[in-house]
Amino acid sequence: MSTQHLQTELPGPKARALIARDAAVITPSYPRDYPFVMSHGCGSEAWDVDGNRFLDFAAGIAVCSTGHAHPQVVAAIREAAGKFLHISSDYWHEGMVALAERLARIAPWDEPAMSFFCQSGTEAVEGALKLARYVSGRSRFIGFLGGFHGRTMGSLAFTSSKYTQQKGFAPTMPGVTHVPYPNAFRPLFTGADQGRAVLDYIRMLFDRSVPPSEVAAILIEPIQGEGGYLVPPQGFLAGLRALCDEHGILLVFDEVQSGVGRTGKMFASEHFAVAPDIVTLAKGLGSGMPIGAVVAKRRIMQQWKRGAHGNTFGGNPIVCAAANATLDLVTQEYAANAAQMGEHFMARLRDLARRYPCIGEVRGRGLMIGIELIEPGAERAPARALVDAVINRAYHNGLLLLSCGVSTVRFMPPLCVSAAQVDEAIELLRASLDQALAKANA
Repeated sequence: MSTQHLQTELPGPKARALIARDAAVITPSYPRDYPFVMSHGCGSEAWDVDGNRFLDFAAGIAVCSTGHAHPQVVAAIREAAGKFLHISSDYWHEGMVALAERLARIAPWDEPAMSFFCQSGTEAVEGALKLARYVSGRSRFIGFLGGFHGRTMGSLAFTSSKYTQQKGFAPTMPGVTHVPYPNAFRPLFTGADQGRAVLDYIRMLFDRSVPPSEVAAILIEPIQGEGGYLVPPQGFLAGLRALCDEHGILLVFDEVQSGVGRTGKMFASEHFAVAPDIVTLAKGLGSGMPIGAVVAKRRIMQQWKRGAHGNTFGGNPIVCAAANATLDLVTQEYAANAAQMGEHFMARLRDLARRYPCIGEVRGRGLMIGIELIEPGAERAPARALVDAVINRAYHNGLLLLSCGVSTVRFMPPLCVSAAQVDEAIELLRASLDQALAKANA
């Protein structure tokens, strides 16, 4: 394994100097995993301030969907910036309407759709929650353990991927009941179909403690992100849809991380042929520009009255330009590339798993992929320390990764990633595993 793309020790002197400046003036709350200080990027590659090249398989937490500084996105931003930088959502402009028209055309259901624009995933979730309460007249919600939906007080009430996010902030928004997310690798329900067992659990709650007539919506990630890149069993989301229909409950899919081509389809829900009532988007929608969206069936969204919800920066012309250019690229080539490269990547990872007993499972869809690391000789015991060590060694080898779930290394490269870059990442991952395992066994 060659590290010729690394020019200095890591972090280099310029990186260390900038990190020292940061420590005096920027909040310590940011959960930084390793000392990467970015200078610039191109596609799936990024360079730090000391000239070291990295493969970026974190992509700004699945945000840089078209890669770093895609020329088509950059050109759209420049053109829009040359006209005007802002007009509040109290008014109209072409880019905002055009983006809403595109989202209406690709919405994951067969009826008209309307959109509300904001700046982030957590704001999109907040909007979806407010919409669900407004139109249903109900106050309760069902969420899922392991879910991540943001850090503002409404979305934080659902976030349960780590207690760190909620610690010190109670009480959050009341009325949220959490249920397990089906996980075949770490089943909570012994000897049962995990999806069916979770649906039965919700039915039990409806019978005993959560009146379904008071539940406004069920909020779920169709593929769980921070919780471990968990893919639900076939039939589970369809069963959830049927349960919602039975009780007049809205079904909200949080596709902030899984949407916009990440899984090889525009929406992860398309893998399961299940249509929600409301979907939240952000992250990859703007290729790095701050945008979020609540997309809902028109018959639901049009019930909002004037002033019921608003946003000063929603539909900003610069971010709308970036989002329209992003959707061009995703629909024309990058969703298909995510599907193709995802199959290649998963095959390489499964081959790696046959050689490394510490890889307990390879899972995902498209370029939303995770490997669950386990302790050797133990029955699926999570290898948390090994995950941290692998990610740290990967950084020192020139590969940017992040973790999720109990003990999962996740891979979310830009959707433009090439087979050669996937193969390079596999070799860097292999070296990182060897180094982390050698240190653990020393």
